[in-house]
Amino acid sequence: MKYDPINDGIHKKFHAVSFKVTQVPNELQSIVHSYWEMKTVQILEEDFILHVIPDACVNVLLNLLDTKIAAVTMRKTEYVTLNLGKTFHYTGIQFLPGMWQGNPKEIVSGFVDQAYIGNLPLVATANRLTNLEFENFSDIFSELVQTLIKDGIVKKNELVSLILENLDEIESVEDMAVYGNLSPRQLQRKLKEATGFSPHDFLKILRLQKALKGHYLDFYTDQSHFIHSFRKITGYTPKEYFKHFDV
Repeated sequence: MKYDPINDGIHKKFHAVSFKVTQVPNELQSIVHSYWEMKTVQILEEDFILHVIPDACVNVLLNLLDTKIAAVTMRKTEYVTLNLGKTFHYTGIQFLPGMWQGNPKEIVSGFVDQAYIGNLPLVATANRLTNLEFENFSDIFSELVQTLIKDGIVKKNELVSLILENLDEIESVEDMAVYGNLSPRQLQRKLKEATGFSPHDFLKILRLQKALKGHYLDFYTDQSHFIHSFRKITGYTPKEYFKHFDV
């Protein structure tokens, strides 16, 4: 099973917000999940609140309305809400869990509104995209990914790849250790280094993502357990979430 996390929660009432995703070239699919764009197609009447669900992915985020603003982002184990205002244009690269090997201190978990001060060519990349349509972003994004691979910033992590490729069979942290041929202590250390998450938290995120894809009761002891976990991570019951957000 290929790991395919859902898009962040866009409330159904915001019809003037466009979200697009495109697949990446075959040679990069073991590292990158997608290239994406989210923007307003007209000025909104009220501020747009993005409901972000954890997926363990790392994103390179670019602000095309102010190209000085960029960041490397990752969400924690519970949802966050971000006020993006009445007009915005963001785009970026979503890396699969465990593939980002850059400085973990550079990763931002909240709202991004500061000029980028790191050494990665994020601002230069954003400047190249400003006059293009999203359909023409792919080559430039792929060039950036290849640069990051060459510099050792991103690379395929075999342990995490094994876990993501066997999601249908993995029901516990113990199963993760078996697939990785590791002791529980080795798994804890290696997974924390690769993803920033403990095995327990990583599994919790993967379970939620499967639930949002329709596997509602997979790996939960009962419906009550599922609803409790779902609400803790998303802020909503499953019924409420699917009522308000496009998934």
